[in-house]
Amino acid sequence: MDSISIFSPATVANVSCGFDALGFAINAVGDEMTFKKTVKKEIKITKIEGAVLPKDIKKNAASVVALAMLNKTKADFGLEIELIKKVKPGSGLGSSASSSAGAAFAVNQLLGKPFSKLELTEFARIGEEIACGSPIADNVASAIYGGFILVKSYEPLEIVKLPVPEELYVTVIHPQIEIKTEHARSVLKPVISIADAVKQSANLGGLISGLYTNDYQLISRSLVDVIAEPYRKILIPHFDKIKHAGIESGALGVGISGSGPALFSLCKGEAIANDVAKAFDSVYSKTNIDFKIYISKINTEGIKIVEN
Repeated sequence: MDSISIFSPATVANVSCGFDALGFAINAVGDEMTFKKTVKKEIKITKIEGAVLPKDIKKNAASVVALAMLNKTKADFGLEIELIKKVKPGSGLGSSASSSAGAAFAVNQLLGKPFSKLELTEFARIGEEIACGSPIADNVASAIYGGFILVKSYEPLEIVKLPVPEELYVTVIHPQIEIKTEHARSVLKPVISIADAVKQSANLGGLISGLYTNDYQLISRSLVDVIAEPYRKILIPHFDKIKHAGIESGALGVGISGSGPALFSLCKGEAIANDVAKAFDSVYSKTNIDFKIYISKINTEGIKIVEN
């Protein structure tokens, strides 16, 4: 294999009660990336569309991951990388993770697949640290593994893939504004109360139990965030109106995707997901903020190879 083109999906992290520990991939949108082997042992980013990102290979999430993998394996080839960004940076939909995870997956294929998904997640975290300032794993693991994932621990890294109920859909609204991950983290409280810790851990346990038992009502009752949402929602215009509209339209829950500004809604069935999309549209169409809405099943496959 001398070249590979891939689709690297957008992701929703935190999923309300799973701060830095829970995430899932979606089908509706993601980045398109192409990697070509070169005889000269160097990495070049030859094309970036859809976002203003550095072509400096030490500052771009995709090239940093690729470089680490080629150095680790002492590869006898270089790479040319093309990025078509469909996930806007600062969206809350894992834009840098799409690049980082996509690079890890693609380079692994070109190397003959020597690395496991867990090892690919470790490589992808290098890209996240460059892009976000922290080697978080929830978004990149979601893209690499597909479906719902739980980051059980960071030291050592342990990823648990969770089941996805058949009728589970997600509706996402992405206001076309940017919220930097660093800024969204800066508004959080460094210390939480024991009461909030108990509530959050109980909700996380309830959500995971609901995924295993196909208990949509338990999933709904568990989609409550007492740690990040109360502070981050002030960064997102019309958050309370959107959440209310989604719940009134039948959503299981509405929460902040990653650091925002994107908001996600889990729904039972496509019909309700469409109703929620209409409700979201009715709120934001009355504002002067551009937005995009995606309706999707949970992406259980993760990153995939596409035809050139």
